Amino acid sequence: MRVHICAVGRLRAGPEKDLIDDYLTRFDRTGRALGLGPIQIVEVEDKKNGGMPAEAALLRRAIPDGAVICVLDERGKVEQSPDFASRLGGWRDQGRGDVAFVIGGADGIAKDLRQEADHALSFGKMVWPHMLVRVMLAEQLYRAASILAGGPYHRV
Repeated sequence: MRVHICAVGRLRAGPEKDLIDDYLTRFDRTGRALGLGPIQIVEVEDKKNGGMPAEAALLRRAIPDGAVICVLDERGKVEQSPDFASRLGGWRDQGRGDVAFVIGGADGIAKDLRQEADHALSFGKMVWPHMLVRVMLAEQLYRAASILAGGPYHRV
């Protein structure tokens, strides 16, 4: 199952990019044997300042046809890492070819795009900067692959 991170904004060189690259490299190595990956990051940018509706339109174009859509949203479900791993493995086992993790801009994700999603995931009730959400998502994807592989990275 191919994994897509569809996000508003451009990630520039710096500590967040270094962390994301490290975790995604780990995910690709671990996930390949599990039928997960590769990961593709698709960044969109609303250069006309059209707000959340314009960002939603750009994000929709970035999501592959037929993909499972998982939005990262403060109103989403807070899950433990093993549950997230199980969900990811379940989508793979159902024969889904693609999963798109969607990260909105500074104002979040437009309501209509949230309603189209198959799942909404939250990293807690606090609001996180979207670049940090990318880091946390990359780490959780690697952790999920490690859990599914029976690796030692995740400790209970």
